[in-house]
Amino acid sequence: MSENGKAVRNIVVTGGGTGIGRAIATRFAEDGHSVTIVGRRREVLRTTADELHGERGLDVTPVVCDLADPDAVEGALPQLPDRVDVLVNSAGSRELAVGAGPHGLLARWRGDFERNVLTAVLVTESLRDRFSSDSGRVVTVTSVAALRGGGSYGASKAALHAWNHSLAAQLGPQGVTCNIVAPGTVAGTEFFGSRLNQAELTRRAGRTLVGRVGRPDDVAAAVLFLASPEAGFITGEILQCNGGELLGR
Repeated sequence: MSENGKAVRNIVVTGGGTGIGRAIATRFAEDGHSVTIVGRRREVLRTTADELHGERGLDVTPVVCDLADPDAVEGALPQLPDRVDVLVNSAGSRELAVGAGPHGLLARWRGDFERNVLTAVLVTESLRDRFSSDSGRVVTVTSVAALRGGGSYGASKAALHAWNHSLAAQLGPQGVTCNIVAPGTVAGTEFFGSRLNQAELTRRAGRTLVGRVGRPDDVAAAVLFLASPEAGFITGEILQCNGGELLGR
């Protein structure tokens, strides 16, 4: 049992070293759960784990893995929990390759597919036999771009929506729920880089109904709800988390 009296669950968070993934991992660890963060960058993961475990005493373990590489995923499986209560697919980014003609287009579209779709699909399919029966949770973080369009990046995130519908149908009979959180603009991540300056923040805040852009903790709160025991009758859903930037439909 955790300090708050709840049962300790095994949580796996991909992309857990920075931004939204780190906020999600932190919230789960603060609730007393055992958290494994997975990502490509060893130093980033180690720094996050040291700060959360070493400085705050939270149960956080880093596992280095290129989640778009099936060999790397297979090699990382022995380091992941034998029982996974919650898997959060938060790894993802935008392909920055720039090139002219069909070769440039191929690099950008293939890169976005690998970074955003394969990073979720490969690890989820590899862990599906480890999900806790009757209480397992899969939560995948996508983007508002999947709902309103956004080139190759938006298309890759939209592919996760279609995949999640199939996944929910496949895992539902064993009591595992599968849901999506689709954030709008979120500051405090690496996604936008220097593009999200004060003028851009103001412009994007003006597109919302609440007058501000999102924070990583906003998305983390939505993920924690869908991963909670209380959300056991919700599956196959897309929860928009965008401050009214795009209304549900």
